[in-house]
Amino acid sequence: MSTIPLNLESDIVVLPYPALSQHLSLDQAFKKRCSTRAFLDDTLTLDAMSALLWAAFGVNREQQGGRTAPSAHGWKEIDIYVVLAEGAYRYEPRMHRLLLVRAEDVRKCAGTQDFVAAAPVNLVYVADLARMVEVREEDRPFLAGADAGCIAQNVYLYCAAAGLATVVRALIDRRRLAHALGLPINQRITLAQTVGYAKL
Repeated sequence: MSTIPLNLESDIVVLPYPALSQHLSLDQAFKKRCSTRAFLDDTLTLDAMSALLWAAFGVNREQQGGRTAPSAHGWKEIDIYVVLAEGAYRYEPRMHRLLLVRAEDVRKCAGTQDFVAAAPVNLVYVADLARMVEVREEDRPFLAGADAGCIAQNVYLYCAAAGLATVVRALIDRRRLAHALGLPINQRITLAQTVGYAKL
């Protein structure tokens, strides 16, 4: 498997056009959808990473800025952070690219289970509370969690169709991970999701 080519001079990884697998129908993907907690060390190709992130929360309607997952009130408050051996990145859906936020391996901070630190990809769903306007403060965590859950299900279905393994996780030391990702105080980690190839 090829690794993601990193351009550390610009701290940007431009993703190729997302090409999703056509091997499975939607009903077949539902039947194959499952959680896996044993992953190979093999990295994802750049093409696979591109399709994965687009399926998760990419732009599917250019003119309206619509996304592949719903978002309460159209806030689009969830940002996806991609934690890899090479570093941690933030996904920019509009430009379909990754921006470097930490140039070191912080996978050990991405969850409390042992498999997380060695898995090739950990997606971290971060809610920017400042985008959640005209709603009671106590309702924000619930709504952000619901939006993150929709993204996680997109990832499950993409992984089922693409022959990848995944598991969504809530066992996270959120304070430690927020520090590792350099998150400001108005951003909250909702969920994380590990992706890779299943260890059989």
